[in-house]
Amino acid sequence: MPSYLITGASRGLGNTVIGLVRDKPATEKKVTEELEFRLNIHILRADITDYEGLQAASAQTAIITGGGLDYLIANAGYVSKFDAYDGIGALGEQPKALEEDLTHCFRVNVLGNIHLFNVFLPLILQGEAKKVIALSTGLANLSLIPKYNVEVASLYAIRKAGLNTAVAKFSAQYAKQGVLFMSICPGMVETGHFTDATPEQMRGLAGMLKAFREYAPHFRGPSSPKAAVRDVLSVMHRASVQNGDGGTFVSHYGTQQFL
Repeated sequence: MPSYLITGASRGLGNTVIGLVRDKPATEKKVTEELEFRLNIHILRADITDYEGLQAASAQTAIITGGGLDYLIANAGYVSKFDAYDGIGALGEQPKALEEDLTHCFRVNVLGNIHLFNVFLPLILQGEAKKVIALSTGLANLSLIPKYNVEVASLYAIRKAGLNTAVAKFSAQYAKQGVLFMSICPGMVETGHFTDATPEQMRGLAGMLKAFREYAPHFRGPSSPKAAVRDVLSVMHRASVQNGDGGTFVSHYGTQQFL
């Protein structure tokens, strides 16, 4: 039976599912309420910035699965609202806040995931599927930013680009051992990130949405989390080292079309 470990998880995605979260009691309560008695779901507590905590979670995972792990999905991360509505030049008017936010972004989203991959890699090597997936964003696509003048979410894009590079480097080292590392963008997903935005902030966001519509005239707005999960899993299951997918950064379509 395939085993999945999803960081930042609050609900199951498949067979043997291990959710790695910071707030274990709250997540266990949510899983119990929404999924009733699913004995194949296990919730472990760990913060991806806590290396020793990751090691402990890896040891617990090995006990649950018998030593291997098929799929590792890096979903956890820090998403700031500091850069959500303004361009990088405007953020520069608050240099201390910019430095603190970007430093924290990198520590959690880049370094934290590097530690995650390294700690769980021995289990992945013992698994059958041997797939490691990082959730990324089309905002980190360097060809789209200048073409469509996407100004906002600059720090978010920078750290996701860093994560994509780390994924490619892991692939370069471990593809020869049959491990697939790749980054997948789930598309624009409704997660409530902009629900508290002021009218002024929404005007800043309008520029990004205009760019999205120019890039993809068929775009009608964000998808549901359920649809995004379905799309990402579909890409993940189709992808393989043999097909040349290792180290790539693709959309929820499995292509370079991000919306």
